[in-house]
Amino acid sequence: MKVPVKWLKDYVDINISAKELSDKLTMSGSKVEELIISGAEIENVVTGKIIEIVKHPDADALVICQVNIGLDLPTQIVTAATNMKEQDIVPVALHGSSLHGGLKIKKGKLRGIVSNGMFCSEEELGIAGDEPVHGLMILPGDTPIGKDIKEVLKLQSVLIDFEITSNRPDCLSVLGIARETAATLGIEYRKPALDYKATAAENVEDIYKVNIKDELCRRYMLKGIKNVKIEPSPQWMQERLLEAEIRPINNIVDITNFVMVELGQPMHAFDARQITTNNIVIERANSNEKFITLDEVERELDESILNIKDGDRTIGLAGIMGGLNSEIKGDSTSIILESANFDGVNIRFASKKLSLRTDASSKFEKDLDPNMVQMAMDRACNLIQELGAGEIMEGCIDVYPKILKPHTLEVDATWINSFLGTDISRRDMKTYLDRLELATEIKGDYLIIKVPTNRADINIREDIAEEIARIYGYDNIPSTLPNCATSKSGKSEKQKLEDKVVLSLTSSALNQSISYSFVSPKIFNKILVPEDSKIRNVVTIKNPLGEDYSIMRTTTIASMMECLGRNYSRNNEEARLFEIGKVYIPNEDSDKLPEERNILTIGMYGNVDYLDLKGVVENVIDSLGLKNISFKRESENPTYHPGKTSNLYIKRELVGVVGEIHPSVSENYEVEQRCYIAELNLDILYKYADLNKKYNALPKFPAVTRDIALIVDEEVLVQDIEDIIVKQGGNILESTKLFDVYKGKQIAEGKKSIAYAIIYRRVDKTLTDEEVNKVHEKILRTLEHKLGAQLR
Repeated sequence: MKVPVKWLKDYVDINISAKELSDKLTMSGSKVEELIISGAEIENVVTGKIIEIVKHPDADALVICQVNIGLDLPTQIVTAATNMKEQDIVPVALHGSSLHGGLKIKKGKLRGIVSNGMFCSEEELGIAGDEPVHGLMILPGDTPIGKDIKEVLKLQSVLIDFEITSNRPDCLSVLGIARETAATLGIEYRKPALDYKATAAENVEDIYKVNIKDELCRRYMLKGIKNVKIEPSPQWMQERLLEAEIRPINNIVDITNFVMVELGQPMHAFDARQITTNNIVIERANSNEKFITLDEVERELDESILNIKDGDRTIGLAGIMGGLNSEIKGDSTSIILESANFDGVNIRFASKKLSLRTDASSKFEKDLDPNMVQMAMDRACNLIQELGAGEIMEGCIDVYPKILKPHTLEVDATWINSFLGTDISRRDMKTYLDRLELATEIKGDYLIIKVPTNRADINIREDIAEEIARIYGYDNIPSTLPNCATSKSGKSEKQKLEDKVVLSLTSSALNQSISYSFVSPKIFNKILVPEDSKIRNVVTIKNPLGEDYSIMRTTTIASMMECLGRNYSRNNEEARLFEIGKVYIPNEDSDKLPEERNILTIGMYGNVDYLDLKGVVENVIDSLGLKNISFKRESENPTYHPGKTSNLYIKRELVGVVGEIHPSVSENYEVEQRCYIAELNLDILYKYADLNKKYNALPKFPAVTRDIALIVDEEVLVQDIEDIIVKQGGNILESTKLFDVYKGKQIAEGKKSIAYAIIYRRVDKTLTDEEVNKVHEKILRTLEHKLGAQLR
């Protein structure tokens, strides 16, 4: 909410700068988002009267002007403007001045004649608006000479933009911020005038009736105004509204808007001529009812939307907007003022359903205090009388079925000091609370606090402690460690395993990324998921931020491709990323929450290939102490390249997929490089993880190394070769390592050469050639028999 400091000063005597005020209010709990100062860039521009205009001797398009700016001697300005004449008063930018947009003005010569500055148009002063500007700005004839243009045109204004949390609707007004300002600075604040006299002979209670038919309306007040004069508001009111970014319309409408900004209570005025039944009814709309609002848009209503009706005819949407059929017109002579209170949840629901959010609805949806209705009505009547806008009728209709009353809290002052870690006296606590209009009495060690109805956020003793702390000053509270005891400390097993995974990945030169768990339904088409795939069965969000965030993801591949695509679009030559996140699998029982699976996603492009990705995955496997790992070729996954993808298994349980992304998927994300992604189920990895390390003594006996180079068909998998070597190697096989894969002129077409280094060793004695040869031959025979392998 933006609050003009000038308006704020109507209620509080502020003697510090706007910057200091912003800092102090932030420290006392009223968070300032931004300090907006307009007109600050305009410097050294004054008003001047043109006393003489003569043609430039050397330029037909220029004239020489002598200008009175309040000094003993006139100032000379050379200009090409043509819309001014002698005795006109114009803005004059003098030597060393600055204009809108940071333009600097210095004296100089134009065709040999000295010019001590320049005349200004609305555009140079930053007040041109949307219409094109032609020529200089001509000021009114009674404008004082030699005055700062910012003072004359009231260009400089200061607004403080507050972030008001939903539990503090009492601060959604200038008066609410004034109360916080006074409490923060320790000074008094002034409330607006509320007094008025009824001067019209009629009594509103004799003419109108109010019938609340739905409890969504908690209070409804109505006042009648006769002999109304519709005219523009006075200058001071228009300035206040414009500072608050509200367009002035006429005196009656402006008064209701003024009260809404000043007190935080929306109001509305109806043309009394249009209230034909004299019976105001507050009830829900009819199904499929059509209604034209003040913005001249026809809207379709239903039974969930609360209406204000003239008998059976709708004349307004409760708490949102009035109707075109009862708007105030230039010839309106009688009006009725409405000040009411409505259920905040319903207002928000209706406003969203109608796609119609107004200043009024944005306040009502925060659940305003019903007791503000009376104050707002009195203030509006006071302003109507002050402006001479009409005569106020006797009486007032006020329907208030369930009166909201203040409640009382008793809080131990000793507990507050213990809770805050302070030593504040009970007297000071009372002072702080009284400054916030939380009337307090001291009874022994206890504070008896009467909580007003506008502070619905205060219900427990911790709330009182917070109020005291923020006025006492958070910066005055000493820093202390929390006094707590725990029976168990340290990280959980899952956290320890996750740390191992993160360390392994960062050690492999990968950077961690984070993405949203809610995604767009369009991702499935982008990663080529078939229409009948289970992955498309998703959890839908009821109140999404938008279509792009409307479902919970069932795969993390799309999220990683978004990250890779973003890096590629920023001209990053390579990217190596990982994410630890969740996917959400719908439960067959719709009443139960979805299954949340922890997923590790690894993505990369650049100077990498499938083996680089596989190596990173193997590093993770080693860090978790996993055994019985196998990679199986995968050619049915449409998201991946069919010839460069494998599934990862632990024993026979599928952990995930590792491979190159299908070129069409990369194209969908506008990445013109090969992308490699692994998507692994961390829950399964954690289940089989073994962090217990066993000591093995250094071998006492020598190893025997045999290298073999096999020629096999291109379709033969390395994993199948290694499985045979391990199985047939028995207990003397220590390790096997692939060190070469070759295709070339020496190898027949459709074949490839695979070379391994195989190490044999026994722990109890030295191996003989005969023992090694026996096992080695057995491996070769099995490879030849099962895979058709031949020694190269």
